[in-house]
Amino acid sequence: MEQTHTSHNGTTATPGAQRRVLVVEDDPTIVDAIATRLRAEGFLVQTAVDGPSAVDTAEAWQPDLLILDIMLPGFDGLEVCRRVQAARPVPVLMLTARDDETDMLVGLGVGADDYMTKPFSMRELAARVHVLLRRVERAALAAATPRSGILRLGELEIDHAQRRVRVRSEDVHLTPTEFDLLVCLANTPRAVLSREQLLAEVWDWADASGTRTVDSHIKALRRKIGAERIRTVHGVGYALETPTP
Repeated sequence: MEQTHTSHNGTTATPGAQRRVLVVEDDPTIVDAIATRLRAEGFLVQTAVDGPSAVDTAEAWQPDLLILDIMLPGFDGLEVCRRVQAARPVPVLMLTARDDETDMLVGLGVGADDYMTKPFSMRELAARVHVLLRRVERAALAAATPRSGILRLGELEIDHAQRRVRVRSEDVHLTPTEFDLLVCLANTPRAVLSREQLLAEVWDWADASGTRTVDSHIKALRRKIGAERIRTVHGVGYALETPTP
């Protein structure tokens, strides 16, 4: 019998409870390979092959994580992501057949937390799934014991307790990953953090092959808070700019 557990968006999961992963992919070879690997890793897995069935399954099954191809029959993965996230926050790992930065940025903009470009190794995909779920657990723990006060860096305000960001007193909607990335940079303003440091801190991911993920999230974050607020140090990483005292 399947163990019952509460999802990450409410209370802590029951110890030993299996996490649920919904895999949405219309290529039977790929979806079977992903499902087989994740089941071997101890996850409960459901699959869907088109946009409408993905949304229906997500609503009925309440997965802990979504692996979502962009190109789908019915309606695409971006629309699936919008609809699922509107109903209930859930971490999303996007899959794309094209190494297209526009696809990546649009996917991050509708609420995806990470992306992988095909072809990819099943080992890396499984590692990314574990990383995303650990980050969700850390965020839930931080929300239960929030830091007090609001960090103000010029016209940028970061409210740790409510996980809200404002620029010039206007609310800015950030995904959970974007918020964690901004906080990581804001903890040491003006200090340059390497891509590898950001991967380790935000994604708990130590493999340098993921540095393009950092770059894409930085670009998405710049579009929301202002490009001038994040400085690129070529060949090294990024720093959050602050007003001169």
